[in-house]
Parts: sequence; structure tokens; C-alpha cells
Amino acid sequence: MFLFPSFLLLGVVTASYAEPVTEGVQSSCPVITCSSPCLNGFPGKDGRDGAKGEKGEPGQGLRGLQGPPGKVGPEGSPGTPGPKGAVGPKGDRGERGECDTRKIDAEIAALQAELRGIKRWVLFSTSERVGKKYFVNTGRKTSFNGVKALCSQFQASVATPRNAEENVAMQKVAKEIAYIGLTDERTENQFLDLKGNRLQYTNWNDGEPNNTGDDEDCAVLLLNSKWNDVRCSDSFLAVCEFLD
Repeated sequence: MFLFPSFLLLGVVTASYAEPVTEGVQSSCPVITCSSPCLNGFPGKDGRDGAKGEKGEPGQGLRGLQGPPGKVGPEGSPGTPGPKGAVGPKGDRGERGECDTRKIDAEIAALQAELRGIKRWVLFSTSERVGKKYFVNTGRKTSFNGVKALCSQFQASVATPRNAEENVAMQKVAKEIAYIGLTDERTENQFLDLKGNRLQYTNWNDGEPNNTGDDEDCAVLLLNSKWNDVRCSDSFLAVCEFLD
């Protein structure tokens, strides 16, 4: 008797309660929360750089440390020389060194003795000696003036035989036609030595001197040990004489 009204009342209450809840849920629920979540899209493109702003004011903080020096640049061109400076004060006079003249004189004497020994060896090996005179073959052919200059360099003179023995010695050392220290440039057919003296000894070849062509003003020693006049510009062997 009481159960039926109770069930009836419970049904009414339930129906009246459920309807407002359903309407409220449908009207307040957003679409995105009520559906499945979506994936993120691709990132957009970067935008263009904006205009450069004005330079800001210097900062108020501490200045940083100075960096290391850069590489040395190329050397520049030299500048204009400056004016000459003033002359400095005169320096102190140096001390005079002591010199042992006796030792120097002894060394000079030893060198001179050695030089004489070398000279004698050279003359002995390449010359002919008569008395105190050495005849030396220079091995060079030149004009008469060239012979005079060459012998002068060795502090000698052009070979001039003054007797038969010296004439033979000169012929032995020469072994070919060589100039003799005679000339008649001052007076034709008057042959004098280089000091202007006339020789007491002569050994002219037959018919000589004949001054062929009017320009034979010098003399030579032939291979047969005879003399002949020639032109002074011709080239013949230079033989020099030394006095011991």
C-alpha cells in the first residue's frame, strides 16, 4: 500500500534532477575540450631584420683590459737626414805604447837575409853568372821600351854584355834572340848603353849595324851570339841583368 507511492515519488525526483544536469553540461562544455586534442603545426618563417638602432651611450662600468699589441708593420722609407750635430769635446790623449826597436830591427834583418837567400836561389836556378853579374831570362817578349820597364820592376837593367864572357853567358841564358841594352836614337850609328856610355866591347854581325829602312835604332843578340840592329818596336826576348 505504501510501496507504490514511494517508487512514484522517487521517479519524479530522479527525472527532475537529471534533466537540469544534462542541459547544464551541454551548454557549458567547450568544443576543444570535448573532442580529441590536435597536433602542433610547423614553425613559421623568420621575420626580416628591423632597422639598425642608434648607437647607445657608453656604459658606466669599468673599462676592459688592453689587448696585446698587433704585428709590426712594414719598414717605412728613410726620412730626410737631419742636420749635422755639434762637434763633441776632444777626447783624452792616448797613452804612448812602448816599442822595442831592437826586436823590430832584428826581425827586419832576418827578413832581408831571407830575401837575399831566395834571390840567390832564383838567380842560381834560372840565370847565368859572370863575376858579380847575373843574366836572367824573364820568358817574355816585348818591345825595347817594354823590356826596360820589365827589368826596372825587378830593380834590374836590360842585359848588356861588356866582354866576350858576358856575351856567351847571356847567349846561354837567352837561347833565342834577345834585346841588348844599346841604342843609337841620339846619334845615328853611335850605339850607347842606357846610361849614355859607349861600349868598349862589341860583337856585331857582318855588315851590321846597317840601319835598314832608316829606323833600326836598337840592338839584339842573335842565336850565333852576334849582334844586329833592329827596330825598337819589334818584340824580342827580355833578358835582365842583376849585380850581386
